[in-house]
Amino acid sequence: MPWTAHDRPFLDPAVVSRLGTLELKARTVVEGLLSGLHRSPFKGFSVEFAEYRQYIPGDDISTIDWKVYARSDRYVIKKFEEETNLDCHLMLDVSGSMGYGGHHGMSKFEYGACLAASLGYLMNRQRDAVGLTAFDEEIVSMLPASSRPGHLLALLVTLDRLKTAHRTNVSKPLHQLADTLTKRGIVVLISDLLDDPDEIIRGLKHFQFRGIDVIVFHILDHDEIEFPFERATRFEDLETSEEIMAVPGVVREHYLKQMGALIERYRRELGSSGIDYQLVDTNQPLEIALLSYLSTRSRSL
Repeated sequence: MPWTAHDRPFLDPAVVSRLGTLELKARTVVEGLLSGLHRSPFKGFSVEFAEYRQYIPGDDISTIDWKVYARSDRYVIKKFEEETNLDCHLMLDVSGSMGYGGHHGMSKFEYGACLAASLGYLMNRQRDAVGLTAFDEEIVSMLPASSRPGHLLALLVTLDRLKTAHRTNVSKPLHQLADTLTKRGIVVLISDLLDDPDEIIRGLKHFQFRGIDVIVFHILDHDEIEFPFERATRFEDLETSEEIMAVPGVVREHYLKQMGALIERYRRELGSSGIDYQLVDTNQPLEIALLSYLSTRSRSL
């Protein structure tokens, strides 16, 4: 039975946006989530998934942790340190189109940066090495994966300094990072994916060819998903500054059909390739995305 928002009220992104520093936002989201997990039917998952694995017939029964069994009625054995740690690489899109939004609480970029910060905070708690690659049409900032003291602060400072400006070329940075990775781990892509889907999917599969798990957070503003506009509106391309006037009632059906087809294509093709895909509305609490990451990470161990 899935754990739902009813079990613990998640923070609205508009509330998170007013919390102050990126570090405070990340800490509030993660600590709240983990506290909720400990009180949920999945009590212990937030810690145990990183430290234990399920008992398999043939394992030495002396390695079973009977305290965990008494608490959860599960047979698990403690992992060795090298089994539990992963290299986790965050990839954040900082192209111009990510700057859209904010009237609901956070722009796509602000939401993505807060999600990246929260994931970094969570990864650091789980003793995973975490890295950050920010990109638009090129890689604009890169921090190699590390779990050393002080690295989380460096990651948060880097996120704080990022700005949106240029055009998108998602696939190029994907290939560039994939070519540099040699260890098992997870790549987390945070992007609105508003680029050539053929090239993006090809770039994501490059990681798989190198034995690296991938999770994609497709970040879209609520307006982009629902197209709620009513009056004649001037739309501006945030990457080219081109403008176009449109009557929403005339173009809505076509727009929603095209956007729906794009989302379904990513969901279908990435899913069939074993890549975890999560559509994220910027109205949606960040904890939902963190739960998706936790699920993916637990399967990667």
